[in-house]
Amino acid sequence: MTGYYDIVLALIPVALLGITVALTVVGLSITTAIPVGSVAAMTLIGHAMFVNGPIDSRDETGTTRPPINAD
Repeated sequence: MTGYYDIVLALIPVALLGITVALTVVGLSITTAIPVGSVAAMTLIGHAMFVNGPIDSRDETGTTRPPINAD
């Protein structure tokens, strides 16, 4: 099953390369198109990390699992 984070991981290179190529075809220089594509990719990463960030998984009872003690 494809989840949100799988889609984000697929869209990062698509955004970087696709926007860069599209802006280059339209007529912008490559030195302008790459930063614009990078900002789009960084926006996707930022959204996945901070806006729709991962949460701790819950077990069957609905309680949060305690952290693993490595000692």
